[in-house]
Amino acid sequence: MGVNETAIQTSGLVKVFGGTRAVDGLDLTVPVGAVYGVLGPNGAGKTTAVRMLATLLRPDGGEATVFGHDVVREADTVRGRVSLTGQYASVDEEMTGAENLILLGRLLGHRKPAARERAAELLDAFGLTEAGGRQVKTYSGGMRRRIDIAASILNTPDLLFLDEPTTGLDPRSRNQVWDIVRVVVAHGTTVLLTTQYLEEADRLAGRIAVIDHGRVIAEGTPGELKSSVGSGSVHVRLRDPATRADAERVLAETLDAPVHLEADPAALSARITGDAEQAARALSRLAAAGIVVDDFSLGRPSLDEVFLALTDREDAAK
Repeated sequence: MGVNETAIQTSGLVKVFGGTRAVDGLDLTVPVGAVYGVLGPNGAGKTTAVRMLATLLRPDGGEATVFGHDVVREADTVRGRVSLTGQYASVDEEMTGAENLILLGRLLGHRKPAARERAAELLDAFGLTEAGGRQVKTYSGGMRRRIDIAASILNTPDLLFLDEPTTGLDPRSRNQVWDIVRVVVAHGTTVLLTTQYLEEADRLAGRIAVIDHGRVIAEGTPGELKSSVGSGSVHVRLRDPATRADAERVLAETLDAPVHLEADPAALSARITGDAEQAARALSRLAAAGIVVDDFSLGRPSLDEVFLALTDREDAAK
């Protein structure tokens, strides 16, 4: 691979199902050698885009290349360089973890001793050696995701599609999968990661495309995306959750910005476009309104706030 080679390039990519444009003019440029995140809610078109790039679906419009090879005209060449791990395990649950990897290794052309050796290497690397002799149906969710990713890299691909790989996993299992992704990239594989978890994109991806309704609405590094919606973010924790409605009104009036109600009933946050003095005025007005604040901080916007701001803009433009 050339130093400046692009892993994925799409222009105006379209896929239509009935009257629904699942992917609606998608433009992506994915560089070689890192994790590229595609972030969006359910129904945004992430999985459909991945299936077209992996040659499993034929585009209805636009163009897409993988390492310079057209996904329609050169589909066989593309398939030889990519691997895909979907949202659900693709291994046989009635077989053991080791049996799955050995069988797939044989199907990929390895002789039996080499297939056994590669299976043992992957089981060890993914912390599954002890579980290798058990049926996959006995595995936890995190173990199933690990064996599925292991199956995807039996032959090290140039490009690995990870389509929402941690959906439904507990925090510990999610962290284990993240560690595996970092190892895969360190060994030279480019990863395109689709996710609806903002923290996942922030932790793993060097660049992120935010998509909604089948098209890119923003693209950049996590830092660039955070900077695009304001210079900072105010985070407030109230002593009495019952005062949150009043606090929301005061913050909205003072900051002239939408206020985000956190899952914690005592917490709020809002983007600011000004400086620390604007935040200080907000704190002063909360106190003047008799609202007791236990914690007040000023920081950079989170990806959650970025996503809410971007999708709010999209909805307002329609």
